[in-house]
Amino acid sequence: MRTRLTLLQPVERAAAALRRGEPVLIDGASGGAILALAGETARAGQLEALRALGAPVHAVLTHARAQTLKIRLYTEGVVALDLPESGAMERLRALIDPTADLANPLVGPYQALRITLPEAYGPGVKLAKLAGLLPALVATSVSEATAHAIEDRDRLERLSAADIAAYDETAARSLKAVTQARVPLAGAEHSEIVAFRASDGGPEHLAILIGDRDGNPPAPPGPVLARLHSECFTGDLIGSLKCDCGDQLRGAIRAIAEGGGGVLLYLAQEGRGIGLMNKLRAYHLQDQGFDTIEANERLGFDADERLFLPAATMLQILGFTAVRLLTNNPDKVASLERHGIHITERVAHAFPSNPYNADYLQTKKAKAGHVL
Repeated sequence: MRTRLTLLQPVERAAAALRRGEPVLIDGASGGAILALAGETARAGQLEALRALGAPVHAVLTHARAQTLKIRLYTEGVVALDLPESGAMERLRALIDPTADLANPLVGPYQALRITLPEAYGPGVKLAKLAGLLPALVATSVSEATAHAIEDRDRLERLSAADIAAYDETAARSLKAVTQARVPLAGAEHSEIVAFRASDGGPEHLAILIGDRDGNPPAPPGPVLARLHSECFTGDLIGSLKCDCGDQLRGAIRAIAEGGGGVLLYLAQEGRGIGLMNKLRAYHLQDQGFDTIEANERLGFDADERLFLPAATMLQILGFTAVRLLTNNPDKVASLERHGIHITERVAHAFPSNPYNADYLQTKKAKAGHVL
C-alpha cells in the first residue's frame, strides 16, 4: 500500500524538474505516456529532441488561455495545438505568455486539434501550476518502450497522472503541526504561531493563535473568531497599495485580539494560488488595462486557484470545528463548510480603498461576489 509520502514525493520531484527546464514522463491512468516540458522553461533544442522521437509535438494550454486567444474549445480540460517546425519557439512564446498580447494583436489565428488528446495532458498542465510556472506544456506521446529507454538513459522523473490529480487533497490531509512558539504581535501580544507542513516537505502554512490561552485553545464563549489569510508578499510585507491584503492581515489580528481570542491561518497561497511570479505577471497585465480576474485568466489560470482543504485540516487539528469567519468572500464560507467546518457567522472584514486599489476592490465585488 502506498503511503502519503510516496504519493506526494514524485509530484514534488517532477515539479522541481519542470522548474529547472527538464522533461518529465507522465503515465496516463489507462495507459499511454507523454514526455513533457513546461512551456515557460522549454528551450529550442529540447523541442527538436522531442520532435526527433517521431510523434507530433504539441503546445498544451488551459481553456482560460485558449479563450483569451480566441481558440475554439474542442477538447475537455485543455487544448492542444501543433507547433510548426519553423519558428516553434516564437509560436510557443506567443501562445503561453500574455504580456505581449497587445503588442502583437495580429498573431494567429490559432486552430486547436480536434483529436482525442492523451489523458496525461491535463494533469501535466496542473503539474506546471504546482511548479509555480505558466500553465502550459510542450508535450508528445511516447510508447512504453520509448518511455522506459528515455527514463533509464536520462534518469528522468516519471510519475502518474493519478498522483498529480490527487496531490492537492493528499498534501492537505497529510498536514501536521511541526513546531510552535509564543510570538507577541503588534495589536495582539498574547499570540502563538503554530507551523504546519505536509508529508512531502512542501510550503508551510501557519496558524496564529491569539489570546491568553493558558495552555488551552483561545475560547471566548461560543465558536472562536477565525480568519483565513492567503500570503501576499507585496501587500503584507512591503506595503503595496494595489490590494487591501496588508490592511486585512493587521486588521484581523487586532479584531481577533479585541474579540477575546481566536485563530488566523496564514496560508501559502500567494496571488490567489498562482504564486508570486505569476502574480507579478498579472500586475503587468493590470497596467495594460485588464482587471485582476481578467489578468489571471489571460495567464491561463482560473479566477481563483486557491483550495481551502488545508485550512480546514489545520482548524480540525487545532480543535476548531465551528468558527465565526472573518471574511467578505462567500466562497470561503462554502468551502470550509464542505470540508467539515461549521461557520456559525460570517463577520464582515472591509477596509477603505485607495486610488490604487479601488478598481481591484470593485472587481472583487462585481465579479467574485465579495460582500464589500
